[in-house]
Order: sequence, then C-alpha cells, then structure tokens
Amino acid sequence: MSELENLKVEYLGTDERVARITLNRPEKMNALSQELLYEFNEVLHDLEADSSVRVIIVKGEGRTFSAGYDLTPARGGADAIVRRHKAVDDKGRRLLMGMRTGMQQITDIHMYFWNMAKVTIAQVHGYALAGGCELAMMADLVVAAEDAQLGHPALRGMGTSRTGVIWPLVIGMRKAKELYYSGDSVTGKEAADIGMINYAWPLDELDERTLSFADRLANVSADHLALLKVNMNRFYENMGIYSSVRSSTELDAAGQFTEASYEYGEQMQENGLKGALAWRDGPYKGTDDFKR
Repeated sequence: MSELENLKVEYLGTDERVARITLNRPEKMNALSQELLYEFNEVLHDLEADSSVRVIIVKGEGRTFSAGYDLTPARGGADAIVRRHKAVDDKGRRLLMGMRTGMQQITDIHMYFWNMAKVTIAQVHGYALAGGCELAMMADLVVAAEDAQLGHPALRGMGTSRTGVIWPLVIGMRKAKELYYSGDSVTGKEAADIGMINYAWPLDELDERTLSFADRLANVSADHLALLKVNMNRFYENMGIYSSVRSSTELDAAGQFTEASYEYGEQMQENGLKGALAWRDGPYKGTDDFKR
C-alpha cells in the first residue's frame, strides 16, 4: 500500500481481521477531494485482495465523518475531475457531457465500494452530508452517533444525489421523497428509525460498538462473507440499483444547468461559498413548524 496523505488505515479486532479506513482531512471536515477519492479507491483495491481482512470500517477523523465534496475551486472532488474532462468549451460555456464524464468517474469509485468483495461498515459521527452521505450510503451497513446529521442539502438547487438515490431501496417512498425534495437532514437516531442506517449509538460508545459489530461479523472467513455479499447485492442489482445510480449521475450533471443551479453559481461568484450556502439554506430556516 503506497504512502497515504488523506487516509489512515489500521488493522483491529480479533487477529486484526478488521481494517479501519479513516478519512483524514479533519481541517477540511474530511471533504472529499480528488486526491482523497483516488487514495480511497486504491486502498479499497488493496484491502479487497487481502484475505486476512474480513470487514472494513470507514470513519472520519476529527469532529465529523465528511461534510461532502471539496468545493475549494483550486482542488475540488468531483469538480476537479469534471474540469479535467473539458466541461467548458472555448467560450467558457459549460458542457453537459464533459460534466457527466467526470461525475461518472466518481460514481465508478462509489459503485466499486458498493460491490467490493468485503463487508463494509460506514461509521458516521458529526456530519455525513451531500457527497459524505453518498459515500456512507454505499457501505453494506451504516452506524452513527445518535446526534449525527445525515442528508443531502445540495439537493436545494445544486443537482441531484447520485448514490443517495438508493434511499428508495432502504427507506419508504414517502420519507425518501421528503428528504429528496427538501434537502433536509435527519439525526442518527431518526435515520435508524426510518431504516436508512442500522444502528444509532451514543457518540462516546460509537468506536467501541462499531468495532464489536465488525468483529462479530468477521467470525466467518473473508471468502464466505464475500459470497454472502454477492448473493445479497444481486437482489438489489436486479431491482435496478446500477441503472438507477447511473441515471441519477446523469441527472446530477443535467441539474447543473437548472435555474436554481445557475442562481447558486452566481451567489458563489458574488459572495463566496459561505455566502452561497447562507443564501441557499436561508429560506428553509424556521419553516419546519409543521413537523411539531
């Protein structure tokens, strides 16, 4: 395994049969940069080939799991890859298919995570938002701190959620639509209640309980667990997860050309990221009294 700049890898549990990947950009709330995603992809391939590893945990360093894709203009997670694929023409106009190409490459990493021959657990604390939520949803199992926040606020005019499109497969239609249309987040406790995740535990018990959960699953050999995973995933694949995620990625690219998305882009140019987020989320504040 090559030297890592954005991740940490540990071997834990009985006979070190559990690997734990830590997203290690705490100063950026573990934002998913291009470099981090490429490292993540490489580490997953290495761990998949290691028969001594039976279960993989993915968590975040510092105060959060991941706040989403890195939106820093000079770097950018999906956006940097999009720009490399000439998402603009010679006049500076954005091009749909170039953007789609870049986004599909990120989806390729997510789908590899989904289908790799290891059982995976996303361990969420703090925030798992936008791209961070998308990444967590691709794990086989998800656990979270009771007060964690999971959701996709970027649905408020910045495209669609790509791998978050699996929500209709794991939670009921009504709640899935509500979260999609509103961009709202739910706590870890509520996420467990609606079936988005498996368990929600107190933050100070999260590390210990997650490792115990992983170690319990790791009682079976890695190859047998892989067989069980393929068998389980086939059901969801036959229900259309691949076609749905691919379609959602293309709609995410198309979503960059809506009126709301253009307005958000103008806010970014005029007021920066913080100002754009305040503009985007401002109309939603104080409007959820109907839930009480």
